[in-house]
Order: sequence, then structure tokens, then C-alpha cells
Amino acid sequence: MMIVETTADVRYAETDQMGVVYHANYLVWCEIGRTALLDALGYRYADLEKEEILSPVTSLEMNYKHPAKYGETVTIKTRVEAYTGVRVTYSYEIVNEKGDSCLEGTSTHALVKKGSFKPVSMKRVNLEMHEAYLRAIGK
Repeated sequence: MMIVETTADVRYAETDQMGVVYHANYLVWCEIGRTALLDALGYRYADLEKEEILSPVTSLEMNYKHPAKYGETVTIKTRVEAYTGVRVTYSYEIVNEKGDSCLEGTSTHALVKKGSFKPVSMKRVNLEMHEAYLRAIGK
């Protein structure tokens, strides 16, 4: 199973008055991880959008474990948890410099046609990307 790691510096603007990262900022970091994973598969979100394929979130689960704090660098570990050809579930773990797990979570995305939002089969619209997703989950 493919795991892609990327890092993010915790910026002051992402924290509250206590220097602790505001919970919604973890979602931004998950998007950074997801984008890095797609890059590692050889694709970019922008290229998918040119093919008129969008990937809206249909489900989200985030479990906050340990606060990330201002001045730290966090590592975002992202992998494809499940793939059906029409839906993709990504899993995330965000850890701080000490190795403390700050967040574990998943996001599920539908693959839809721009404009109609009707589900599309990646196998039919982009066979190469379909195969890349299968490789990412070890199939």
C-alpha cells in the first residue's frame, strides 16, 4: 500500500490564542496530503478538472489525538484506503516532530461529471488513473 508523506509548517494564523492549531486547519493539511498523493500517482487535480471530473467530499471523519502547535512542522501521511472506481476514500495521519499522532481521519470522495454531478466510473473516463488507484491500494 502506497503512503505519501509531506510536511507543513504550523503558521501563526492557523492557531488560536493558546498557540494550538484550530481544528478546521487539519482539513487543509489533508488536502495538501491528498494533492501530494495524486502527484505521486502522476496526476493533478487541475488535470482532472480539465477532463471535467470533480471529486467532492461525501463523508469526513476526523479524530483529534494531540494538539499541533505553532512553530512545529507536521508530517501528513496519506494513502488510498478504499477505491471502487466511483468513490475514493483517503486516510490521513498527521504527526508532529516528536512523533505524536495529532490526527487520524478519512475522507470519501465521489467521482462526478462537472455540471451534472452524475457519478462517473474512473475506469471508463481515465483507465490509466483507475489503474494508478488500484496500484495505490496494492491490487
